[in-house]
Amino acid sequence: MAQTLEVLSRRTATLTSIRGIVHTMKIMSAINAVPYEHAAQAVESYHQTVLSGLRAFVAKTEPITMPVVAQAKQILVVFGSDHGLCGNYNEVLAARAKTEAAKVESGVRVLCVGVRMNDALSDQGLKPEVTLLPPASADGIGRLASDIVTQLDEIGGDDVHNRIAVTLLFTQRAGTGQREPMVNPLLPLAPSLLSAPAKTGWKSRSLPSYTMQATPLFSALLRNHIFASVFSASAEAMVTENAARLALMQQAEQAVDERLEEVGGQFRLMRQDEITNELMDIIIGFEALKKKSPTF
Repeated sequence: MAQTLEVLSRRTATLTSIRGIVHTMKIMSAINAVPYEHAAQAVESYHQTVLSGLRAFVAKTEPITMPVVAQAKQILVVFGSDHGLCGNYNEVLAARAKTEAAKVESGVRVLCVGVRMNDALSDQGLKPEVTLLPPASADGIGRLASDIVTQLDEIGGDDVHNRIAVTLLFTQRAGTGQREPMVNPLLPLAPSLLSAPAKTGWKSRSLPSYTMQATPLFSALLRNHIFASVFSASAEAMVTENAARLALMQQAEQAVDERLEEVGGQFRLMRQDEITNELMDIIIGFEALKKKSPTF
């Protein structure tokens, strides 16, 4: 009996320790998601400014000719997780990457964020050309975005808009605490960005103008559009990763609490049985002494 109580006591202590770790991980996930969400909101304002610049550029110049996508190099940029404890985050994204790659008859070149994502893609038969490290904090998103833009520049040379077709694949938040893969075509630019202002006119009392040469200005706007899009995708992926980890930690905490309650109930039952047996031993001993006592 004492040994059983000791086992239950050790089990309770172990579960309590595990619960403390899970609770800490839950709090850390909630805290870590906030800076990434702020970064995503901040870059969205910057991105809108860049898009306004593109519309102003097209409004003053002739509409830009759309490239032939079939002749461009197809590139898939996949944003994964390297930190674990977020379920099948990488596996679901890798399966979607395989589906997207199968749509390209000429083959696709894959850039991967995260070593674990690299393994998940390899399991799907996709071999990333480059594997980049995911950001360790919100400050690292700019570093990652710059690295990806550099990789795209090297592949596309001095004409990324015409030479490469880029698709971003990352996980975004969905309704009711769920998550889903997001496929975001990045290059070539959407037709609405290149032709709509020329058709509908510039919606302002001031006409757009610029002093730079058209080619370097368009290149600068395009590069900043790519940077902001990649930055936004990375930030959203990190927010979703932490949200997924938070949800799993909440489930784990609930499971540990239920197990603690179960073990606690067993401990209390065992302890009550032990107390009852000890009382019975005392009563039986007392009755035995009464029978042996001499009567006067």
